Amino acid sequence: MQLAKVVTRAAEGRTVRSVHLRIGALRQVVPDTLAYAWGFVSRDTGLGSAELDIEWVPAAIECPEGHRNEVGPLDGLVCPECGLPGRVISGEEFTIVDIDVDA
Repeated sequence: MQLAKVVTRAAEGRTVRSVHLRIGALRQVVPDTLAYAWGFVSRDTGLGSAELDIEWVPAAIECPEGHRNEVGPLDGLVCPECGLPGRVISGEEFTIVDIDVDA
């Protein structure tokens, strides 16, 4: 519902055609569940025909040695190259990139 509120506010009364999102793997978003929820919260609003365009971002870490590696949600934050603890550099995103509206 928060996503629908933000998109509605940004659209300023115009018809929304699509919403481009960038969502990280660590956000634990289930694609089918998000699509279902979007249809439910948008159906009786000006967002009813708006499609979600989702760019999925893999999780990645960087260790103190500078190694950058993609990791799975259950791999942890240890560098697979050197074994040092890493910090998350991608995968936590949940960003509205742009909204396509009628002029």
